[in-house]
Amino acid sequence: MLDKLLGLFSVDMGIDLGTCNTLVCVRGQGIVLNEPSVVAVRKGTNKVLNDGTAVGFAAKEMLGKTPGSISAIRPLKNGVISDFDITEAMLSYFIRKVNGSRRIFGPRVVIAIPGGITAVEKRAVLDSAERAGARRVYLVDEPMAAGIGAGLPIADPTASMIVDIGGGTTEIAIMSLADIAHCRSERVGGDAFDESIMAYLRKEHSLAIGEQTAERIKIEIGSAAPLEQELHMEVRGRDVTGGLPRKTVIRSEQIREALSEPVRKITNAVVETLENAEAELAADLVENGITIAGGGALLRGIDRVLAQSTGLETTIADDPLTCVARGTGIYLENLEAWKSTLESDAEEFSNQGAQ
Repeated sequence: MLDKLLGLFSVDMGIDLGTCNTLVCVRGQGIVLNEPSVVAVRKGTNKVLNDGTAVGFAAKEMLGKTPGSISAIRPLKNGVISDFDITEAMLSYFIRKVNGSRRIFGPRVVIAIPGGITAVEKRAVLDSAERAGARRVYLVDEPMAAGIGAGLPIADPTASMIVDIGGGTTEIAIMSLADIAHCRSERVGGDAFDESIMAYLRKEHSLAIGEQTAERIKIEIGSAAPLEQELHMEVRGRDVTGGLPRKTVIRSEQIREALSEPVRKITNAVVETLENAEAELAADLVENGITIAGGGALLRGIDRVLAQSTGLETTIADDPLTCVARGTGIYLENLEAWKSTLESDAEEFSNQGAQ
């Protein structure tokens, strides 16, 4: 009762704490924040620039362009916290932005986490959110949140399969009766796509480019399967041999070749997950197929590649970028009924880990 009463004086929120972007969903309002998971700090310190507001879009603009005195940091790597203090500062900024600085009580927060992270990595998420101002923190498996956000009937006695391709990880799960029957987390996603593009251009074109340029190439001409009409674009960077700036024209066929390795890893992981499924679950998936969520679902042709590799109907979820965040919002709406199924504060988590 006290927790519900305190909730009247705060804004409970669901957070998709992603490697590339952080999304915040508020009960009754939907997604209210979607910003890059980037923080700009004074180099050698954890002091966030601009009085603690150089976070998100303001910080991403600085990636690869900062002078020697400033560092633009992405504090999450492969879906988990790599810099505890910077993650805390980022969460604190986002929570204040949504909750409002005048509210007396901190919010209850539901955070989606990758299925394959360790107990120590889970504790880091809990501690970061609590120190950032959350009154109570609940953790939900990312593939469950993605499945719920995508509208899959995960509570029914039939199998549903989600492939959530995020920035740092790809979460693959077969779900039934409101639980996960099989789950696999591969540390490959949008960042791996960008890194493959950067490596390809350096090797094949002697052109060095940054993360933001690689991401733009991926979005504009990237694909996992042949296109009806192939694309091209002009790319600018630094010549590896001469060291001077130059430009070149890149075709979508070349970028598809660059992306083939991370796409193959995702495809193999999906196939292996299906091979380990029980016969009855596999039978359900013949009818129900596979749903793709996450930013990686927007890579042209990724659904066709998975369909060809598995023989199953493969569809892309509506608004795949926001599935996980929307799933955390649905958890918020049912928090009183579902909170016993979620991992929460450090004491409860320690008890679960001992069992």
